[in-house]
Order: sequence, then C-alpha cells, then structure tokens
Amino acid sequence: MAWENIKDHIKTSAKGRLGLHELKQHIPWFDEDCSGFIDQRKQAKMQWLHDANQSNVDNLNNLGREGSKYSRNKRKEHLRAKID
Repeated sequence: MAWENIKDHIKTSAKGRLGLHELKQHIPWFDEDCSGFIDQRKQAKMQWLHDANQSNVDNLNNLGREGSKYSRNKRKEHLRAKID
C-alpha cells in the first residue's frame, strides 16, 4: 500500500515536471506482408542458430533480401502516392 502511494506520487510529479512522452507515429506503409517477412526471417534465423549449414544460411539471406526489397518498394509506393 505504501509503495503504491510512493509510485503514484513519483509518476504524478514526473508528469508535471517532464510532461508526457509522445509516441512515434504509425508507419502507414507497413502492412501484414511486411510483418510476415519479419516473422519468416526470425524463424529462418532460429533454424540457422540450431543448425548452421549452408542451406540455412542461404535461406536466411534470401528472406532478408526479399523482405528488404518488399518493404523498400512499399515505402516508395506510399511516398509516390503521397506526392501525387
């Protein structure tokens, strides 16, 4: 109970002095496919960590390239649409 009081007073004081931290804006071009590429790459990395053979290395590199290419193109499309 005492700890909750102290914690609340610290938070209130910090908000009054420092203000609230603004969160970053959502990236509008980032979609489920981008997230899927990230998840696939994470799985490939875990597979590579368990068994570091050449096919796992190639798979990891290919997924990284594909994901970067896809997200780069999505970002460019979004910027082009925004400019137009």
